[in-house]
Amino acid sequence: MGIRLYDTRAAALRDFTPLVDGRVGIYVCGPTVQSSPHIGHLRSALVYDQIRRWLNYRGLDVTLVRNVTDIDDKVLINAAAAQASGSHEQWWALAYRYEREFTDSYAALGIQPPTYEPRATGSIPQMQELITRLIDAGHAYAADDGSGDVYFDVRSWPSYGELTKQSIDAMEAAADADPRAKRDSRDFALWKGRKADEPASAVWESPWGQGRPGWHIECSAMSSRYLGTAFDIHGGGLDLRFPHHENELAQSTAAGDAFATYWVHNGLVNVSGQKMSKSLGNSIYAADLLGAARPLVVRYYLGSAHYRSTIDFTESSLAEAEAALERIAGFLDRVDRRLAGTRFASSGVERIPDAFAAAMDDDFGVPQALAVLHDTVRAGNQALDGEDLGAAAAARGEVEAMTEVLGINPLSPQWQARQDAPARAALDALLRRLLDDRQAARQARDFAAADRIRTELADAGITIEDTPTGAHWSIDGE
Repeated sequence: MGIRLYDTRAAALRDFTPLVDGRVGIYVCGPTVQSSPHIGHLRSALVYDQIRRWLNYRGLDVTLVRNVTDIDDKVLINAAAAQASGSHEQWWALAYRYEREFTDSYAALGIQPPTYEPRATGSIPQMQELITRLIDAGHAYAADDGSGDVYFDVRSWPSYGELTKQSIDAMEAAADADPRAKRDSRDFALWKGRKADEPASAVWESPWGQGRPGWHIECSAMSSRYLGTAFDIHGGGLDLRFPHHENELAQSTAAGDAFATYWVHNGLVNVSGQKMSKSLGNSIYAADLLGAARPLVVRYYLGSAHYRSTIDFTESSLAEAEAALERIAGFLDRVDRRLAGTRFASSGVERIPDAFAAAMDDDFGVPQALAVLHDTVRAGNQALDGEDLGAAAAARGEVEAMTEVLGINPLSPQWQARQDAPARAALDALLRRLLDDRQAARQARDFAAADRIRTELADAGITIEDTPTGAHWSIDGE
């Protein structure tokens, strides 16, 4: 079976066939860098990282473009608010500062950098060219009030609303510009004329007067600039379907571009059953999340649900992810110790099980793939218990292959350099001394003292495993 994915535009699962054999072009709507990244931003970026990794595994050369919206109403509003509070930071400096926060958060989670990461301010000429094409085709118009605004004429394009299955009359008015110069309240801004209260540095010359681009035209221009007028996948959060993606689709196809073949949308993140929002004060920012758990744990948690589902963050979410990872890491540690010095030490060929591959090929079914992973861990531990070292080695190879393709291999160098390494080393030194005391007691046949040490460690959540190469400790669940 080939890869299938859910296409939002078709509202159905479709077989995935790239436009160019062996190559895939993906455009993902990246962040508007108006404030610090939150858990929803991390989840979205991680989803497309997982998709990209699997497509790469299937032998496809992926070009992934994820933009940065660095000029937008919200960026200017937040910069103005900061300056009113005494800050001297310009809007472009604020945008860059937040952009760096996003980059650092993505890197912490092992999200691979995009092939291209264009900023909106770097593609203004391409946006103006696209707007001109729309005006010439009769699908856009310049406001006649002298404002310099340019709007897309939604009623000129019969397919408007096809992505979200809406009729124009049922849509809410576009709130991205003053409606007084619009022919229809649903018409949306392609170019925004200069406003007196906006900084001169946020203005570009255009055929319609000084101004700046509207939000939607930015992504249409950048996607075609870096991927061409026809590309494979357009991705983004579910909250972007309308109006952003609906408007992108309309303006690009109205200009004559084929645009995206497949539309993919990832689900959102709730917090304790509630939608995350600033008004509720329940936003979870990336810095707080990464401060609460190891980055690998955060990656596992955010990537464990199906990409189209809504995930709910609760107090137990990270603990559950930690426990799942410790089971994987515990098996890998245990099997490596047991196979050391045997003929099976290097016999575990890294191989993706067929059931795992089938799950990932079927709309990137990560939950089902993780079930295969954990079943393999259990089978590997059972093989070790039964001294079936060949089966244990095979399980080890499969576990490493599966975790590697998902970016959650605990043996990967990027996760080995974790923040708690000094604490782990100190704990290991203390426990080694206790294990030496226990071994000395056993050799002296003082079994009461040896059992007491084992019991005290067990009460503290430390498991002792006696092996032919000596005693080894692990935290319960590892």
